[in-house]
Amino acid sequence: MEYALEIDGTPETVPGGTGVLLLHPSTGETDRIDTDFLKADTDKFLVVSTRTTAREVRQKLEHYDVDEDCAEILDTLSIERGYSRRTSDTVHYVAAPDDVDGIVEHIDGFLEAHDGKLRLSFDSVTELAYYAGDDQALEAVERILNLLEKHDAVGLFHVSEEPHDEALVDEFRSLFDGIIDLDADGSIDAEF
Repeated sequence: MEYALEIDGTPETVPGGTGVLLLHPSTGETDRIDTDFLKADTDKFLVVSTRTTAREVRQKLEHYDVDEDCAEILDTLSIERGYSRRTSDTVHYVAAPDDVDGIVEHIDGFLEAHDGKLRLSFDSVTELAYYAGDDQALEAVERILNLLEKHDAVGLFHVSEEPHDEALVDEFRSLFDGIIDLDADGSIDAEF
């Protein structure tokens, strides 16, 4: 299965099973790229949010005019911040922000439960590393990439370069089929 990519500087399509790394200096321009990724050629998508709450994800989708009927959200942060959590058909929670197994199991369940063109946005691997540690974050990414391949889905994974040392960023880079390098000025350098 081929998936359209409507992000400047990237190929027109990528095959199912593709994982794309979004490297960025800050979160400023990432919302635009994330929502462009989710909008195109999608039957269902899952946003795994380790950086913002489900409410904030919904606001982002609405602001960028993304079809919320296609959306599911896995909020890992509300419990940490002490916010009330109301699980629904489209909003789910894990026990803690460092619950790597819970996150991976939820992604697997989402991919198993839906047919068609499925996308995943993981925002952000950097936050997962903050809570669970670098090794756990790397392992989680590898497990999720295997699930994408198994289910012919595609994923976009946010990593902020600033908090990580260069060796870890290189390890993340080595896992992905495509890399979008976002500069502070909003320009993109893509490698596929």
